[in-house]
Parts: sequence; structure tokens; C-alpha cells
Amino acid sequence: MTISLYAASIPVFKQMLNAMSGVLTKAEAHATAKNIDPSVFLQARLAPDMFPLVRQVQIAVDFAKGVSGRLAEIELPKYDESETTFADLQALISKVLAFVDTIKPEQVDGKEGIEIVTRPGTPKEKRFSGQSYLLTYGLPQFFFHVTTTYAILRHNGVEVGKRDYMGAF
Repeated sequence: MTISLYAASIPVFKQMLNAMSGVLTKAEAHATAKNIDPSVFLQARLAPDMFPLVRQVQIAVDFAKGVSGRLAEIELPKYDESETTFADLQALISKVLAFVDTIKPEQVDGKEGIEIVTRPGTPKEKRFSGQSYLLTYGLPQFFFHVTTTYAILRHNGVEVGKRDYMGAF
């Protein structure tokens, strides 16, 4: 039995984006309840050489959007990545969820063999088949940034757990 590219991508992105939204909601509520400036969480990072929470969310969302759209071979919406507040991040997640929700199984299934080129024309250019792009690059990158978002908040005392990370499934 095989699994479709759609089943391995779109529902996963939607589940985890919704979960990340829930984690951010809890973080904002925690900041309010404890009288913590929200920027403390938004600019927090796990290590000095890592991106802060805001950028982790932006990158996670960008991977959900980019992988979905490239597999469907449709134009990707462009966002300015100027988010600075929890509300901004929630709006970004909502926009990407709405975009991902427009993608239908027939747009993605059967695209295992298409060629996807990342960073074309640069020294970091890499070529993938559609299946390889999703399974060895897109999903691992997406999960790294979703997990890092969760870890930054958990490390900073936000009361979230595995159920929050996983969301509804």
C-alpha cells in the first residue's frame, strides 16, 4: 500500500500550523497573566546563534506554504515577513492555512517525480524529486522550526506539553 503525497503533506501542515497557533495563544496568555513583556518571548532563542521565536515561526510557515505550493506547482503567495507581535504571527499562520487549504489532492498526488529546485542559481542550489523534496527536505525543515518554536516557549516557562505540540489529529 502506498501513501499519497497529499496525505503526507497538506493534512500534516494544517495540523501542525493549528497546533503552533495554539502554542502561541498560550504563550501570549502566559505573558499577560505574568506581566511579562511579550517581546521577551517573541525575541527569545535557545542559543545565541539561533533565530528568535518570531523567525522560527516565519520559517515554519514559509515551509508549509512553499512545500505545498511547489508540490502543487502553483504560484506561492508572497508575504513581507514583518511580524513583530503575537497577533502578527497568528495572522500569518491564518493566511498560510487559508492558502494550504485551497490545495486539493489531485494537485499534489502523482507529483513524486517532478523536479523541484531550491535556491536556483546559487552555490546552495539543490535538485529534488517531488517525493524527496517533501520527505527528506521539506517536512524535516518544517518540523525543526515548529519544534524549536515549542521548545523556546517551553524553556521560557510557558505551560505547554506534548498535546499542545501535536494539536488535534
